[in-house]
Amino acid sequence: MVAKVEKICGYDEFVASIGKLAKTAENVNVLFTGKKDETGHSWCPDCNDAEPFVKKYGIDNAAPDSLFVIVDVGDRPTWKDMKNSFRLDRNTHLSVIPTLINWNEKAKRLEGDQLCKPELLDMYFEQD
Repeated sequence: MVAKVEKICGYDEFVASIGKLAKTAENVNVLFTGKKDETGHSWCPDCNDAEPFVKKYGIDNAAPDSLFVIVDVGDRPTWKDMKNSFRLDRNTHLSVIPTLINWNEKAKRLEGDQLCKPELLDMYFEQD
């Protein structure tokens, strides 16, 4: 079943929205990814590679009460800035994109090329 998907652009919108969104579902997964252009492709090749895997093994097969929050971390220069707010935020601790975090269990996360491995995604999305 397809989960509900919310899209957020930038750190300020993320901070303003995540608390409210996290209250709407028991299972909240946050995917941090690079900004997409008008063709729908991100400047981040790893994000483009991971997208079909996350869709197939996560969004399309998630429990109906799941929420996916897709967060655009900005363009390449914004992301590469070591003082980028997403990198400094103690709740996200991002050092790599794409990163997928279960907001309810922040220790549950996949980063980079881990998001292109079906077996890791299956374990991540395995329902207790």
